[in-house]
Amino acid sequence: MKVKKKVLGIVGIRSGSTELKHKNIKLLGNKPLVGWILDAAKNSKYINRIIVSTDSKKYKKIVEKHKADAPFLRPKNLSRSNSNEIDFVKHALKYLKKRENYTPDIVVRMLATVPFQKTKDIDKLIELILNKKYESAVIVSKAKQHPRKALKIVGKKIKHLVSYATNKGIDVGKNLNRQKHKNDEVYFRSNVIACNISVIKKHSSLTDNRVGYLIISNKEFIDIDNKEDFKFAEYLYFKNFKNINNK
Repeated sequence: MKVKKKVLGIVGIRSGSTELKHKNIKLLGNKPLVGWILDAAKNSKYINRIIVSTDSKKYKKIVEKHKADAPFLRPKNLSRSNSNEIDFVKHALKYLKKRENYTPDIVVRMLATVPFQKTKDIDKLIELILNKKYESAVIVSKAKQHPRKALKIVGKKIKHLVSYATNKGIDVGKNLNRQKHKNDEVYFRSNVIACNISVIKKHSSLTDNRVGYLIISNKEFIDIDNKEDFKFAEYLYFKNFKNINNK
């Protein structure tokens, strides 16, 4: 498929992570964590520009050593733990429009914390937009445990999360086995989102009311948030990824 559209990949890496400090630049194997998703994006047959949005001069230098573009420093008010991700995306788009008169047709938002995303899956997601099946789409993977089995501590008692959220009594000891939910699968976002630029302009969001999806395997999916997640990522790297790329 020949594509004339401008497809922009945006990776956001703020410096203020709390549970695992500087996780976005922490070495995983032979490269910083952010390098994994950047390499996956570089191998895309559709993404024809990649930028990194960061609030850190140190991160900016690391990204540039990895031969990626970090054309600005993100404002601190868009880099807090409770900042909305759409705001840093809109900031990047505004910067590119003002400085370069560049406006992409499609935006692909990616995260450094999901290092083993495959290029082929990113491209399949983009194709859902290019083929005009959807205006926005996300990569998802199946939940390893059904959320109905989740528990929540309330005061000195423990309740099923569904019971707590809906005020419907469900005995914690009740057998909510996996087989009962085999036709009621649930999924989690695997942290790549693609959308037409019109979605951002119209909804101030990366998704609209009709979101497409691409399902990938959850067997090796990891979204790094803390030290334990990173150790698991290292295990996956030495087991499966040491001698291969993430195409």
